[in-house]
Amino acid sequence: METTDALPAFAALSQPTRLAAFRLLVRAGDVGIIAGDLADKLEVRQNTLSANLSVLLNAGLVTNKREGREIRYFANMQTMRDLLAFLMEDCCGGRPELCQPLLDELSCTNRDMP
Repeated sequence: METTDALPAFAALSQPTRLAAFRLLVRAGDVGIIAGDLADKLEVRQNTLSANLSVLLNAGLVTNKREGREIRYFANMQTMRDLLAFLMEDCCGGRPELCQPLLDELSCTNRDMP
């Protein structure tokens, strides 16, 4: 991930409602959350949430899928992984092998998970 790609993602996550929405979508995983349900969980108006989801969508942090009259949103886990890798790119004094255990932990591919 390049800096020019990371900046919009950081900007999108720098607002409390967007950060909370993204975190809920990460927790929801592959199931995602219907926009109206997400608004209810966050206790925000649907039009407010819609504007915030658009910012997350434009930053590549979420995807969506229309289901009849509703729209289901999902966290874009690949973008999240790319963003985390970008943050850790220079960790451990430029010796990425020292950070590998942490990177493996963050990769969501832990074999001990159900």
